[in-house]
Amino acid sequence: QVQLVESGGGLVQVGGSLRLSCAASGRTGASYPMAWFRQAPGKEREFVARITRSGGSTDYADSVKGRFTISRDNAKNTAYLQLSSLKLEDTAVYYCAASGYGTKPAGYDYWGQGSQVTVSS
Repeated sequence: QVQLVESGGGLVQVGGSLRLSCAASGRTGASYPMAWFRQAPGKEREFVARITRSGGSTDYADSVKGRFTISRDNAKNTAYLQLSSLKLEDTAVYYCAASGYGTKPAGYDYWGQGSQVTVSS
């Protein structure tokens, strides 16, 4: 089992920045591929970004490309999502996920509890 705990969410103005963290514990000896998803009220959970085990390859949803950056520090068992140039439509609960593949939520085995990001005008 792997436990994931997100932190770093909050309230930010349009154009601002935040950094989300996802700390993994449990069976972390084998580093897992990790991803971030988000879910806005009344909408389905959607893919945001993903990163390979080594961190050498990343992938982003078109809606966040060029504004968000996913990274990881395997020595700390932590993944990050840097959110920049935030827009109102980025408001959502952000979830980290591990041990999976692809851009669908069903492809991931472990999930964090979510971290609220609210962008205000």
